[in-house]
Amino acid sequence: MEAHALTVRMLHPLFFPFLVLLVSGGHSLLAVAQGVDDFLLLGHALDEAPGDTLDKVARRLSLSKHPQCCTLSGGQAIELLAKDGDRKRFYFTTPMGKTPDCCFSFAGLRNQITMTIKKKEAEEGVGEGTLLSCVNDLAAAAQHTVASHLAERTHRAILFCKANSLLPADNPTLVVSGGVASNRYIRKVLAIITEWTGLSLLCPPGKLCTDNGVMVAWNGVERLREGRGILLPNQDVRYEPKAPLGVDISAEVRAAAIRLPRVRMKIQNNI
Repeated sequence: MEAHALTVRMLHPLFFPFLVLLVSGGHSLLAVAQGVDDFLLLGHALDEAPGDTLDKVARRLSLSKHPQCCTLSGGQAIELLAKDGDRKRFYFTTPMGKTPDCCFSFAGLRNQITMTIKKKEAEEGVGEGTLLSCVNDLAAAAQHTVASHLAERTHRAILFCKANSLLPADNPTLVVSGGVASNRYIRKVLAIITEWTGLSLLCPPGKLCTDNGVMVAWNGVERLREGRGILLPNQDVRYEPKAPLGVDISAEVRAAAIRLPRVRMKIQNNI
């Protein structure tokens, strides 16, 4: 996650601090990057990650059988089919709408989508493993709800940062990184939030969002420059199976109970 957060600095002269939204198949979190190894964690995933949710929805829709999607990942297939879908045909509740923090939850949303798929299969008289006639609309609705959840939590993180002077007054920036950050629809939704709140939005190119080798190597360069976490050959190494990213202040964010103003989302699917 640290590598994801710093990758954008390969291409842009971005100074600390800045806000980071990291979204991938295994993670979703919001943090303020204050230095190469100095982070304030505002929110994190409570169950599954957005990329995992989109992949599982794609599998449940049997998109690998779709002629346009057979060579794509689940998330890529959802994004492609959503371009020709009507996201308003199906309504899914945005997760955690009454919880005033910056944490994420996608398991309940996936359950909503699964129940709708089962209902449509019954209506069309087909079993699991058959492509539904409304698959594009389901993909569009699922993608939009994932994007809305990410946008709402990010909006609250921005307001919390502003209220606590955690970002610079001059050109505050949101960095969006991770595999899910390559989704153009999600980027567009987040761009609406940053425009509304006066932040700049930076996203690494799609290739750098998914190339773990490059991003981890760059993370090493950043740490080497500042002499942080660099071990000599004769020093012992301590391993942590789940190393935390910075200091977790998500409880402070929840205690602030920031209410979000309504933001109108006018987005074309086929962007």
